[in-house]
Amino acid sequence: MQISMNGSWAPRLGVLLLVAGALSLAGCEQKKSVDSAQVAATVNKQEITLPQVNLVLQQQRGLRPEQLEAASAQALERLIDQELAVQKATELKLDREPRVQLLLEAARREVLARAYLDKADEAAAIPGADEVAKYYEANPALFKERRIYNLQEFAIEASPEQVVQLRTKMAATKNGAELIEYLKANDMRFSGNQAVRAAEQLPLPSLGTIAAMKDGEAVLMPTPNGALVVVLAGSRSQPIALDKATPAIEQFLLNARKRELIASDLKALRAGASIAYAGKFAEAAASAPAGGSASAAAASFAPAASEAADAASHAKDGGLK
Repeated sequence: MQISMNGSWAPRLGVLLLVAGALSLAGCEQKKSVDSAQVAATVNKQEITLPQVNLVLQQQRGLRPEQLEAASAQALERLIDQELAVQKATELKLDREPRVQLLLEAARREVLARAYLDKADEAAAIPGADEVAKYYEANPALFKERRIYNLQEFAIEASPEQVVQLRTKMAATKNGAELIEYLKANDMRFSGNQAVRAAEQLPLPSLGTIAAMKDGEAVLMPTPNGALVVVLAGSRSQPIALDKATPAIEQFLLNARKRELIASDLKALRAGASIAYAGKFAEAAASAPAGGSASAAAASFAPAASEAADAASHAKDGGLK
């Protein structure tokens, strides 16, 4: 079973550092004097500033106050190494290479597009208490009926006929041990795994099925090579109260609203633009569903969320262990 958790969008550190290096590689050094109080280090007469250090720190999610000093020092050392590499790259005229120029322009476009879309989604309204309560009630498996699941997972190689037989056998199987005996007796190859998963750590498409299961029950899901069998060896209730879940649900709903705003904005921009596809892309564009490109673009820029998994996870972190 694949377990996935998504968080809100954050700019990739590599992209931001690439842009910082791009300014030097392109020969766009700051001409204005920098306040000496804002200088963190000087590398061969090139200044590294506190805002640059802070920009790196902003990408480190979950940084605690007591970690700030050490993290700042580490960030500065990384910027120093980067500046040395940038200076050497400039000396070697790497900034004139076509591929490097493409990367620099791509980074610049990424940051500018992100800045515009950040501006566009500022109009998103914070969800009200009624919306939060409605979402809480609509997702009991993540909140008020949240459970911690002890799962036994079996990835089984089997033919379609064997999968049918296996499904029949599972109806009479009481636990994972009996299933293992059956698989061995029928010379079926399999791999097993046992894990403890909270509700928000399960893929949402599977959560409803597992939440409806009782301890000792199993579910079979066909796969290209056979089947995945999940046995609920045990579980315990660990609900999250509405007051604990509220901040995270608000953020999740706000992110969803921002995605909608961005998708709408991109759709309007496309409608008002002249876009002509060429070559092989022309045929693909002609057969693509209307609005698909704008939706895909919005998903790539907007804060990501896995349909409430983040909300439950952050609510749990805020109060329940």
